[in-house]
Amino acid sequence: MTGPTQQHDRAATGRRQLTYAVLLCLAGAGLALWASTRSWSVELTARPAPLPPVRDARSGAALLPWLPALALVTLAGAGAVLATRGRLRRLLGVLLGVLGLAVAAGGGYGLVTDFDGVVSRQWPALCLLGGLLAAVGGGWTALRGGGWPAMGARYERPARTSPQSSPPEAGPAGPMAGRRTTEAWDALDRGEDPTAG
Repeated sequence: MTGPTQQHDRAATGRRQLTYAVLLCLAGAGLALWASTRSWSVELTARPAPLPPVRDARSGAALLPWLPALALVTLAGAGAVLATRGRLRRLLGVLLGVLGLAVAAGGGYGLVTDFDGVVSRQWPALCLLGGLLAAVGGGWTALRGGGWPAMGARYERPARTSPQSSPPEAGPAGPMAGRRTTEAWDALDRGEDPTAG
């Protein structure tokens, strides 16, 4: 039999794990999205003197158009983890893991492919890292997310233990307080000061 302290500790652990998983997905997808917009390759085309060469910079999004789209879907999925619960959250975790691996594969492809011109390898490496972070967050959600609390669960009203509720207690002013309040507002409507006299 679990006591209230153990239940509270389990809920706090679940919220902490949920936060870490969502942050991993958000950080990974955000990093991959940002890195995919950087210049992965720069090609210089020489022109006759005295004209300078033409500089053609291509971003990861231009080379792999599906990469930023997958990163955006992963960002949206990370937010959806907060709003889901149970089996649906675990399925979403599987989807996020697959999306993260696909983003990581795009970064890995950028690392090993010889693009035309001068190639910058740090941006594909960051895409690879971001995809792996998102995949870890998604995998963690798939494995453990079924028991994590849903968004707003800490604010839900607890179930009543007794079927009958006690009548509201009269305040210090007694049952006439409601009538006096109404009379005070009526006096204000007439332009009188209800506190005078």
